[in-house]
Amino acid sequence: MTPGTHGQAHRRGRARPPQAPRPVPRLQAMGPNQLWSWDITYLPTSIRGVWLYLYLVIDVWSHKIVAWDVADREDAQIAADLVGRACLRERICKDRRQPLILHADNGNAMRAATLESRLEELGVLRSFSRPRVSNDNASSESLFRTVKYRPDYPRRPFRSQEEACSWACAFVDWYNHRHRHSSIRFVTPDQRQSGQAIELCRHRARVYEQARQRHPRRWSRGNRCWRQPGVVWINQPLPENAIDPAKLVMAA
Repeated sequence: MTPGTHGQAHRRGRARPPQAPRPVPRLQAMGPNQLWSWDITYLPTSIRGVWLYLYLVIDVWSHKIVAWDVADREDAQIAADLVGRACLRERICKDRRQPLILHADNGNAMRAATLESRLEELGVLRSFSRPRVSNDNASSESLFRTVKYRPDYPRRPFRSQEEACSWACAFVDWYNHRHRHSSIRFVTPDQRQSGQAIELCRHRARVYEQARQRHPRRWSRGNRCWRQPGVVWINQPLPENAIDPAKLVMAA
């Protein structure tokens, strides 16, 4: 008699059976307030084992920080209120033609029912990274690296939440209005979000061309491309004949 006759071969234990891999999130933005990304990072305090939490919401197309907060805990209600204020400030209405997509990783606050309910009220769609794939939320990961590798990032822990808020406020102001981002042709996120970047880059292109005509020997190649990127992707689709590295890992 085989073990299967008495049900001895069925799966036991609380662990879930192997799951099929999640599809790669492929999201695009062709203008401001179409695709946002958000995440939470730790800020050290002067008390051992106590942390503050920095919430940042960034527009993937313009790289502008559209909302931020510093809290003493990681909480879905704080995130829901933060996104709600951002939608009000950016005039995101529920019945807009193209719904806003809010992308995040798989943290508890990101998947909480409290945030899900608020996003449904606002008409905002949710998107999630694949488990343990940080590249799926590269905009927020890159932003946090900029936060903590700034020359003026405090070398000592924050003594209070007020001190952390003051520093974060100054950072957001610098990032949005003075930081010239390389991936958007060295304009500030605010200039890109507001549309000023287009005329600014056209002016730069004219200045470069005039300089090239005056001193052609100084130019071994063509002018720098100053055209603003029209489409920004999270995981841009590969060309038809290209091999997806993720499939190679799965096959191995």
